[in-house]
Amino acid sequence: MYLVQRTLEKKLSRILKRGKSVLLLGPRQTGKTTLINQYKANLEITLLISKIRRQYEADPDQLIREVQALKSSNGPPPLVIIDEVQKVPALMDGVQYLIDKGLGQFILTGSSARKLRHNKNINLLPGRIIQLHLDPLTLGELAGPYPSVEDFLLYGSLPAIHLEPDFSIREEELDSYVDLYLEDEVRAEALVRDIGAFENFLRLAAIEAGNIVNFDKISQDVGVARTTIAAYYQILEDCLIAERVEPYSTSKSRKKLTKSPKYLLFDLGLRRLAAKEQPTLPQKYLGSLFEQFVGLELIRWSRLQEIKTTVHFWRDSSGPEIDWVLRRNEALLPIEVKWTNTPSYRDAKHLELFLSEYPTATQGYVVCQISHPQILSEGIEAISWRDLIKKLSDW
Repeated sequence: MYLVQRTLEKKLSRILKRGKSVLLLGPRQTGKTTLINQYKANLEITLLISKIRRQYEADPDQLIREVQALKSSNGPPPLVIIDEVQKVPALMDGVQYLIDKGLGQFILTGSSARKLRHNKNINLLPGRIIQLHLDPLTLGELAGPYPSVEDFLLYGSLPAIHLEPDFSIREEELDSYVDLYLEDEVRAEALVRDIGAFENFLRLAAIEAGNIVNFDKISQDVGVARTTIAAYYQILEDCLIAERVEPYSTSKSRKKLTKSPKYLLFDLGLRRLAAKEQPTLPQKYLGSLFEQFVGLELIRWSRLQEIKTTVHFWRDSSGPEIDWVLRRNEALLPIEVKWTNTPSYRDAKHLELFLSEYPTATQGYVVCQISHPQILSEGIEAISWRDLIKKLSDW
């Protein structure tokens, strides 16, 4: 049984009722298996089990024969679940054949998209399968009252971690999680030749998360080429560990808007352990982590929207910047994040500038730690992080 109702469940159920198949991507331990176990499948294949994986690696067409045996003459196509499909990507051709012939409906899950995206021989089933993404728990999925914001900043929101009351166990689980990703997703797939250099890179990437990326500086610190650092970040993206956030750089008047991206690690607990930081952090770090926390919530919220919504940031090298900008069609919503419970008009100045320069942005928010909303300026409101999702639903 679920301890937490996942928002994605309704969307997944609607897709399956329409007879469509699904590719459910998400990092390890975000709850993919728990989610799909609610659906009664005619055939379940778990490719994490080495014996089963070797069978399908040796004979991918075994899947076709098994599904053909399940299909009755008049009934609906059997539902087939394949867990961690990237372990045997050759199965995708069989999945396409079975979908095209109306012989099967599929829920495929994966915790790494690298093999599915970068091998030219791999079939991504264009037009035949709907891709969904399962994130760690969102604020909208958690029943109040929320824990302190520091809890999210230090331990993140992976379901098993968040629901574990013993903080020492949380720490052990997060530590093993970082090792698991290095071992299973990077070393086991031989994605990098120098695992030591990659470990050093991962620590720096965790420390620098939320900042505009400087490939040259990280290259110097790690001692590998700039192109290697770019490739390492691509590995983090493909293994669903890092979120790449592009700047919003459209402007009729500004010539110096930043065009370099930011990266966020997908969970703040993972970020801290990857950075080799203790569960008590200096006050000076909390503002940056709070900004990352809000950014991750915005990314997770945007993925659940029916209308395509993207997350950006805005920065002019001459000074003004906005932490996060939501974009939906032409509409823009700028959001500033402040580690304070006493917001002031000064916190709204860059938001005012943004609203004046972009007519499709009609309101803005300062997300902070206040108890009740406050109007800071025309169209600009200070809100608590606890109210963020509710405010977004009104946008």
